[in-house]
Amino acid sequence: MDDEPLARSGVLARLTRHPDMHLVGEYADGKAALDGILNTPSDLVLLDIQMPNLDGFGLLDEIPQERRPLVIFLTAHDNFAVRAFDLKALDYILKPIDDDRFSESLDRAREAIASRHHGGATTLDLSEGRHRRRFSIRTGRRVTFIDSADVEWIEASGDYAILHCHRKEHLLRESLADLAKRLDPAMFIRAHRSTIVRLDCVAEMQALPNRDALIRLRDGTPLRVSRTYIANLLERLHERSIRS
Repeated sequence: MDDEPLARSGVLARLTRHPDMHLVGEYADGKAALDGILNTPSDLVLLDIQMPNLDGFGLLDEIPQERRPLVIFLTAHDNFAVRAFDLKALDYILKPIDDDRFSESLDRAREAIASRHHGGATTLDLSEGRHRRRFSIRTGRRVTFIDSADVEWIEASGDYAILHCHRKEHLLRESLADLAKRLDPAMFIRAHRSTIVRLDCVAEMQALPNRDALIRLRDGTPLRVSRTYIANLLERLHERSIRS
């Protein structure tokens, strides 16, 4: 939803690169958008803040929480982010929109939508109600078994993933996206579209000038955190500090 036709066309062009995203409507003002959302429920809304008749925040206030879709704000204004996240927005993207940033946000939306459809509320959803406790690593005829508690972080490597355990690397023939659905959300969290980290391995976190962040693991390994995942990571780290 955006009152600028050029801005809407740019978003639509980006969405065509993601064929699993199906458009159910587009609107040029807040009142029309509200009617459209209430009459045609959807999983995800890409929403501007300043629109005629009803702004983005007012629109969300009119939708009951149980009927509210996931929301990614697309705006030229950087001073509304706190309020947006207070309303549990999935993401907040500044215009002009960066293509990689947009793709990262849709990745996060896919995970959140999958979680909702499976009755969960975590970034790392479950698969068939089971968490991965061990990994089987094949090297020729040899199979090595690794406990998930020994995995410090995981990075994407094409269609595979690399497990990092005590300064050793193990190639796992599974994608990072598939792993994210099977890992225990109490232990692991997404830090980047290409990185998953074990929460209790995070020693410190530092903000970066571009609104991303840098975390350092207990063994000194530095990892970048994309701004898409910062809020959720901070919340989970805070929860762990309260429990410990």
